[in-house]
Amino acid sequence: MKLTLAFSPVVCSLVPYVLLTEAGAEFDTLNIDMSRDEHHSPEYLRLNPKGKVPTLIIDGYPLTENVAIQIWISRTFPQAGLLPQDPLEQAKAISIMSWCAAGLHPKITQQARPERYCSIEGTADNVKALGSESLFEMLAIADDMLAGREWFLDQFSCADVYFYWVMRRSGFLKPDLSRFTHCIAHMQRVEMRPSVQKLLGFEAEVKAQFAQR
Repeated sequence: MKLTLAFSPVVCSLVPYVLLTEAGAEFDTLNIDMSRDEHHSPEYLRLNPKGKVPTLIIDGYPLTENVAIQIWISRTFPQAGLLPQDPLEQAKAISIMSWCAAGLHPKITQQARPERYCSIEGTADNVKALGSESLFEMLAIADDMLAGREWFLDQFSCADVYFYWVMRRSGFLKPDLSRFTHCIAHMQRVEMRPSVQKLLGFEAEVKAQFAQR
């Protein structure tokens, strides 16, 4: 099986990179410089017409959407235990992953790219502020969910990796996240995993390569 992950630094392609590493999968990367709009190039749009990263190319087939990619990885490499086997517990994990994708992630984008949410001149700060307010409301919920727990479920799972990206990306926006003590402790636990350390090293290499172009 030939696997290639379309990857870009900082963005949520971090999640499948970490999960493939956790699974012990052999994979290549197609490094996409989004700062140069390479995700909208004709070559990439032929691969993924949505112009989004990540895309996981499986024996030539481009699988899109992060939650679908995560589920495929977990089911293809069941020995890694990336999703619980119990149907209800697995659904709980997928619920958190879906919340990251459809709830938390858009509020990060609203702050990073306010022009996608309103094109009226002079509204960017207000759009960002509303995005931050909504994000904080959801992080408060996540903080309660993680109180007294190591992971969201009884075992480390895909949900923890996706939420790790949410916290990491939120931190780049420079808000004060200190009130979310359980979320921060969770982020630190995830970051200690060898798979994430490998990701951080690889991401730094890709950033350096892009800077030399």
